[in-house]
Amino acid sequence: MAGETIKVLLVEDNPGDILLLQEFLQDVTPTVVELKPVEQLDEALNFLLQETFDVMLLDLSLPDSQGLETFIKAHNRVKSIPIIVLTGMADENLALRAMQEGAQDYLVKGQVTGDLLVRSMRYAIERQRIEDALRHSEERFRVALKNSPIFVFNQDQELRYTWVYNPAFGLTAEEMLGKRDSELIPLESAQYLTALKLGVLVTGVGTRKEISLTTTQGTQYYDLTIEPLRNESQQVIGITCACIDISEQQAALEQRKLANETIREQAALLDIATDAILVRDLQNKILFWNKGAEKLYGWSAPEAKGRNASEVLFDDGQPSEIEAALLTVINTGKWEGELTKVTKTGKEILVSSRWSLVCDDKARPKSILTVDTDITEKKHLEAQLFRAQRLESIGTLASGIAHDLNNILTPILAGAQLLPLKFPDADERTQHLLEILEINAKRGADLVKQVLSFARGVEGKRINLQIRHLIVEVAKVLKETLPKSIQVVVDIPQNLWIVSGDSTQIHQVLMNLCVNARDAMPNGGILSISAKNLFIDENYARMNLEAKVGPYIVITVSDTGVGIPEENLDRIFEPFFTTKEVGQGTGLGLSTVLGIVKSHGGFVNVYSEKSFGTRFQIYLPAVEGIETHNIDEPKVVTAQGETILIVDDEPAIQEITQTSLETHNYKTIVASDGIEAIAVYAKHIDQVSVVLMDLMLPSLDGVTAIRTLKKINPNVKIIATSGLISSQKMEALASTGVTTFLPKPYTINELLLMLQQVMS
Repeated sequence: MAGETIKVLLVEDNPGDILLLQEFLQDVTPTVVELKPVEQLDEALNFLLQETFDVMLLDLSLPDSQGLETFIKAHNRVKSIPIIVLTGMADENLALRAMQEGAQDYLVKGQVTGDLLVRSMRYAIERQRIEDALRHSEERFRVALKNSPIFVFNQDQELRYTWVYNPAFGLTAEEMLGKRDSELIPLESAQYLTALKLGVLVTGVGTRKEISLTTTQGTQYYDLTIEPLRNESQQVIGITCACIDISEQQAALEQRKLANETIREQAALLDIATDAILVRDLQNKILFWNKGAEKLYGWSAPEAKGRNASEVLFDDGQPSEIEAALLTVINTGKWEGELTKVTKTGKEILVSSRWSLVCDDKARPKSILTVDTDITEKKHLEAQLFRAQRLESIGTLASGIAHDLNNILTPILAGAQLLPLKFPDADERTQHLLEILEINAKRGADLVKQVLSFARGVEGKRINLQIRHLIVEVAKVLKETLPKSIQVVVDIPQNLWIVSGDSTQIHQVLMNLCVNARDAMPNGGILSISAKNLFIDENYARMNLEAKVGPYIVITVSDTGVGIPEENLDRIFEPFFTTKEVGQGTGLGLSTVLGIVKSHGGFVNVYSEKSFGTRFQIYLPAVEGIETHNIDEPKVVTAQGETILIVDDEPAIQEITQTSLETHNYKTIVASDGIEAIAVYAKHIDQVSVVLMDLMLPSLDGVTAIRTLKKINPNVKIIATSGLISSQKMEALASTGVTTFLPKPYTINELLLMLQQVMS
């Protein structure tokens, strides 16, 4: 407030006191005080009609007014000007009473200094400004409430109304003040309302509910918000409530619900629908059967109605999946899935079935509406698509085998058939050898046909599979058919878990990936196929939305080829996206891989660097019943309290990684960006054993932060981590000297083993 000017109206009849105050104020800098002295109160009040002042200094002993009445008279006339009371030493009690009536401050004559006077005036002016602002705010609030439909009220601990605005229930504020709900509305509604309010009083936790109450105006609907009312000590002394009458909206909602229910019933009863529509009760008895159901299943409506749906639609009673579907629809109100059903003639058909729970007017379940769509032909078309993909993925291998083997077998078979004609007099043993030669040549030709049949695809059902056998089979074909410049490496443990799947489809996945790997290595390289057991924990699941906690097997197909360009990495699973020349591929290979894996409940991760190769990881859930204690993972050495600095901008990853490490006897420090990581490391440099650094960070990226940490401590141990890292960032990381990289998502066991490796 340097350089300010304060205009002061001094109401004082003692010339000595006036002169003294003027002298005090002359020495105060840098504040400039303009003092206007008057001797009587009426003169001061008349003067205020002509001129404005910032503050009034008021003596309580004046010729025309004495004592507290002096202040009250002045305050009532000029509420907008702060008043400081001047009093003698014997009149402090009088000054305090003036303060209670609204004076901003008081000064005792004989104890006043210039600085004290200016501070008091500044305080009075500022306090007056605050009070004016509060008064204006309260006025705006009052006007807003007056023009709103909100019923606002306070109640004390006995639930008596202490303040009411915009009263409801057809009552006035005067009729409600001091009373309880039981005195204002019918007992049942009052008891319900009282229970809600007592809950807030007891727990101190607010609530909001839509309620219906019976009042003098009939049944009314309200949106009620109740909050605890607390004193300065935070003790609950009552409640404050806001209540909005939503009766009209509720009536409109009920009408909409009724209209929607009518529409749904009418839609369900449409007999011209091409889908099969049926309704059955909760005992599975058929209540409704439309023309679409007659056409699809062959049963007429009179034949189907009243019968058990399982007897009509299934051969051997109700399948187990139907029981699970019934539980789902009862609990959630709907279910969707694919089911194999039978027609009246015994023909199996595949349907897409949608179930909806139908309830009565009291929301009690009464029946199930089912809509079935025949997708048998659609599935046949999908099978044709899989066959086309099998031809693409192993077409080159199959045609190469057919071409080479047929070139070899043709002269052998022809010779085997020609030799008996050339040597008709050959002995019996020679003729038998020629016969053996012909038979085995034909067997070779049949073997070629079998390979081509596999390329066209074979229908199959889900069974429990040991993936190890499929990988060995694929590897055998690859070693015999791929160019010698490509080395095939296989790594499969003997205790690999079992999965439930279609062997042909999983075989197709492996062949698609291996053919792509071959195409990525035109000059040769290493094609690796491996598998392992993995129990996905909560840490891993949080970093991969498709993963769920539980046992999986992981199949890895990697190559040392050209890699996938970064601009194509996000599109590789799109159908018909291909970088191959026209006629060399349909672009459905990887989209088919993804579709098959997802249909098996799994997911796919891809890691690739341009010029450094590609790694596909296929995660398939192990069959239910595998016990987690059978998981065969490397042993983890117990930590000795080493401190790990976790640098990651994802709070969920920070939390679960920190908790997991601390569970394994590590200490942790957390930073959310590169700048914070540098500051934290510099502070705890003697404590931190390893830095776990995410490369994608706000403010300062991970690579730059690593370079800075290396300058602080060239021997700092760092594990870099990222969910997706470009080749440029990998090169930048390598330039820092950090070679330890842990791809996200990682299991805690992988992290612990990596930490052991780095610290060893």
